[in-house]
Parts: sequence; structure tokens; C-alpha cells
Amino acid sequence: MVSGSVVKRAFRFRFYPSAAQEVELLRTFGCVRVVYNRALEVRTAAWFGEQRRVNYVQTSALLTEWKKTDGLGFLNEVSSVPLQQSLRHLQSAFAAFWEKRARYPRFKSRKRGRASVEYTRSAFRWRDGRLTLAKMAESLDIVWSRPLPEGAEPSTVTVSRDPAGRWHVSILVETTIIHAPPTDHVVGVDAGITSLVTLSTGDKITNPKRERRDRERLARAQRALARKEKGSHNRVKARLRVARVHARIADRRRDLLHKLTTRLVRENQLVVIEDLAVRNMLRNRSLARAISDASWSDLRSMLEYKCGWYGRDLVVVDRWLPSSKTCSDCGYLLDTLPLRVREWTCPGCGASHDRDVNAARNILAAGQAVTACGAGVRPTRR
Repeated sequence: MVSGSVVKRAFRFRFYPSAAQEVELLRTFGCVRVVYNRALEVRTAAWFGEQRRVNYVQTSALLTEWKKTDGLGFLNEVSSVPLQQSLRHLQSAFAAFWEKRARYPRFKSRKRGRASVEYTRSAFRWRDGRLTLAKMAESLDIVWSRPLPEGAEPSTVTVSRDPAGRWHVSILVETTIIHAPPTDHVVGVDAGITSLVTLSTGDKITNPKRERRDRERLARAQRALARKEKGSHNRVKARLRVARVHARIADRRRDLLHKLTTRLVRENQLVVIEDLAVRNMLRNRSLARAISDASWSDLRSMLEYKCGWYGRDLVVVDRWLPSSKTCSDCGYLLDTLPLRVREWTCPGCGASHDRDVNAARNILAAGQAVTACGAGVRPTRR
């Protein structure tokens, strides 16, 4: 019997708004930003001034009052759904902060970051494969790079514009993903810097050489930006060129990670990784850029949800496991193993080891031991 998982999955597409649609969306972006920042200001003042928490219901009531004032009457010109959703997002941000899963929420900036608004089912129309948002007369001109699952009905639509000026729409649907056929293959994954990842099979996956060309292009664009006068139109255009190079680098990195994680999940029944403290490791100034480029957090996130989708097992072993300096053949443990040493010979059994391959094999062995004991397995999201 073929089994599967019912999941909520987002499909992201590029679209090209008309002049009227762009004006409406930019106006909505601005209103969402104003509502979010005002609500954050109220909640911050209440907490630090009175040690009082303000919840979503109270900020929603404040939004109703703001719409009645002369200075904020423009909030009535856009759909109310994205405004309410921004308050829900702020509530989620505070919940994550109280549970110590995230930092204190920050104010949204007009000039920096990715602008986005979220529409729920009552604020858009989906008919015959065409999407029309509230306050708009025409449907969006979406480039359908892949089809939506047959019979899928969107529940939420998120419209965004990245710093490079590209418009995207993310459509959330509920669909069933068939589990991959069972297999006996298992793999340990060691995330690294010289190689993106090293597998227990001995394979090493490196970033493509074109990454260096992208970095050179970025450096030239940043130097050109630094020479432009602040506040000038030329500086705006130069900043856009820098953003486009960043977007190109991010797209290529994301594409590589998706292909890699999909391959690992489809080929192996068990995938074992390390529980890396990426935020702490970024404090090392010598390695921060290389660690950021490797996107270890994104790699882990993709493995987690894809293992859940395709019926695979993901085990996360302790970050303090001495995987690099333990002999995978006899278990001999070195006292120290400097980062510059990439190959070493075991004093116990004389086996020669590649540092990263040896670490991946030890990670796999630890994951298999955890699985056999039935404890310490990190549940995958399904």
C-alpha cells in the first residue's frame, strides 16, 4: 500500500504587476509597515513602562481606532486583511521572544529588507487558475513555472518584493505527498567550509566555481555604490545593482541546496547530521563569511521537512560529538586536532583518514546507535 503525508506546501512564482497593481501593492506595503510599527511601539511602551503585555486582540482594537483618526485615515484605502495579518505576525514574533526562540521584534524599515503582505481566503479570488487580490480589478500576471497540485485550493497568498525589485507570489495549498520507496541506504552528513558537505560514502559536494565570479561582481558593484553621493538617483540605481547580485548569489545557493537535500532524502532511508550552533559559530570573524555562504541552517531546515514529506528518518546527533578527532575504524580519540590538519593517521590502528570523511562516518555511526536505542531521535516535521 502506498502511503503519503498530507502537508501544507507553498509554491512560489514570479509575477509582473501592472502599473495600477504595483501602486496598490506598494500602498498596502506601506500601510502594513505603519500598522506593524505602531503596534510594536505600543507593546514595547506597555512592557518596559508598565510591565504589561498587550495581546493581539488589544492591538486589533487599536487598529480600528487608528482608522478613525485623521492622520491614519489612509489605512481604510487598502484591504483590512493584510493589516490584521501583520498584527498576527507581530503576536507570533512576541510569542517566539517570550519562549526564548527569537530576539525581540524589530521595527520594519521602508528601505531595507523584503517587503511582503499576506492575504487569507477572504481577501483574494481564485478562479480557473487565475488569482485576483482584494482591491484589484485584474488578476495577477503570474509566470507558472510549475503547475499546482491537481485540485489544490489556495488557503493563503503572500505577495512580496525583494530588494532587487522582483515580485513574487507564494501560494499555500494543502496537498498529499507520496512517500518514497523504502531503501536500506543510510548516510552521515558533515557540514564544512572547504566542502559544502562531506558524506560518509566519501563523496564531497563543493560550491560551484561560478560562486567566485559572483563574488567579484558583487565587490565591483559595492565599490561603485560607495562612490555615489548619498541621496542621489545614481546611488539608488547602484544599490539596486548590488541587490541584484546578492539575489543571484542567493538563488544559486538555494538551488544547490534544494538539489542536494532532495538527492540525500530520496536515496537514503536514514540521514544523520550534527546539531551545529550556527549563531555562535558566526561570532568567529575569520570564518563568519564562509559559514554564512554555506547556509547550514537552510540545509538542516530543508532536510527536516523533506524527510517528513518522503517518509525518511532524520537524526540529529550532539554537537559535542568529537567526530573529527575520533578514528572511525578503532575508536581512538586524539587529544587535539587543529582545523588546519585535513588528513591524519590514527596512532592506534594506523588507518589514514580524511578529516571530513572520517567525521561523516562517525556521525553516521552515532546516528545509527541512537536509532537502535530508540532515544534522542529528533522528530521530523510532517
